[in-house]
Amino acid sequence: MMYDQTRAQQPAGRTPDPAGRRGPGPEPLLPSNEQDEIIQRLRHALNTFADAPLEALEEAESAYDEATAQLVNALAKRRRLLRAGWQDQGPGTQSDELRHALRQYREITQRLLHI
Repeated sequence: MMYDQTRAQQPAGRTPDPAGRRGPGPEPLLPSNEQDEIIQRLRHALNTFADAPLEALEEAESAYDEATAQLVNALAKRRRLLRAGWQDQGPGTQSDELRHALRQYREITQRLLHI
């Protein structure tokens, strides 16, 4: 198989859909309902700060802790799924499959570095 420079230079998180068009972007690390719940808690903390600053800070800290815990769990799950896709493959594994796994690792790592 020949090296495909155009394909290799695709931006992280952007893989073509089956029709060859690029998708809207990487899927979120946390489901939107979990994100929304954390955002609501943080907004509540911001809105109540004037009346109860200490309680607001405690709520903000709790929202932060929840967000980081969910993110760690989501990343661990994604890593397990990704690793399972290539770890048990034999020496005849198609390089396209391995390249896809490498792109996924690159995408996730770059997203983490840009947080």
